[in-house]
Amino acid sequence: MIVMDGKAVSAAVKDEVKKEVEELKTKGKVPSLAVVLVGNDPASKVYVGNKKKACEYCGIKSLEYLLEESTSEQELLGLIDVLNKEPTVNGILVQLPLPSHINEQHIINAINPHKDVDAFHPVNVGKIMTGNPDFLPCTPAGVMEIFKKYNIETAGKDCVIIGRSNIVGKPMSMLMLAADSTVTVCHSKTKDLKQKCKNADIIIAAVGRANFVTADMVKEGAVVIDVGINRTENGKLCGDVDFAEVSKKASYITPVPGGVGPMTIATLMKNTLSAFKIADKK
Repeated sequence: MIVMDGKAVSAAVKDEVKKEVEELKTKGKVPSLAVVLVGNDPASKVYVGNKKKACEYCGIKSLEYLLEESTSEQELLGLIDVLNKEPTVNGILVQLPLPSHINEQHIINAINPHKDVDAFHPVNVGKIMTGNPDFLPCTPAGVMEIFKKYNIETAGKDCVIIGRSNIVGKPMSMLMLAADSTVTVCHSKTKDLKQKCKNADIIIAAVGRANFVTADMVKEGAVVIDVGINRTENGKLCGDVDFAEVSKKASYITPVPGGVGPMTIATLMKNTLSAFKIADKK
C-alpha cells in the first residue's frame, strides 16, 4: 500500500507556477489574485490565509478584501464589478460559504468567467462538460494531478464517486470521464452503495461524513481518494475514509490531512496563472 503524498505533489505544482511567474516578472508582468471573504467563518479565514501564503510563495500578487458579515448582496456585487473591470486583477475568488442573506449563485454568476479561478461560473462548468475548459475546478483537478504523479491508470477502470456536489462530485465525474474511466456517481439516495463501491477500481469519497467509507466497502487493491475534511468528536481532523482499516486493503490511498487538501490550493495558483495568460493574449 502506498500513501499518496499530496504535500509533495502540491509543492511540485507550486514550483512550476513559481518558475513561470519569475519568467513573467523579467518582462515586468505580475499575475494577481483577488480573494474576497465576507464575515468571520473560522475555517474560511484559515483557507484565505493559506491561499495568501501560496501566492507569496509563487510570486503572485495577492489582494485581500475582508468584508463585514453584514455586507449586503448589492455591496458584494459592486465590489465584483470593480474587480471584473480592473485589468491588473487576473483571478477573482469569493470564499464560500457566504452569509445566508447572500445568494451564492448570484455572486458566482457575476464573476467574469475569464477571472473565475474556482471554475464555478456556468460558462466554465459548461466548458468542462464539453471537454474544452479554461480552468479546472481546484479540488477535482488536484485529484487528477495526484493520479498523474503516481501513474494511476484510469482508462477503462471502474470509478465510484461518492457525493454529487457542484464543487467536487459533479466536476470530478467529468474529469474521470475525460480520463476514460467508467464512472458511477453515488449519493444519499443510492441503493446498495456498499456493493457499488466493492466493484470499483477507484473510489473518490467526497461526502463530508467522518470515516464513512469502511474496509468492507473496498476491494483488495483499489485506489482510494479521500476528499473529505471532517473532525471527530474529540476534534481530530479526519476524512471520509476510515484510513486505518481501508489502508490495509487499498493499493494507493490519500491521507487526511496531507492528501487532496494541499492540491486544491496548488491548482488555484495554476488557475491564476492561466487567467493571467488569457488576459495577456487579449
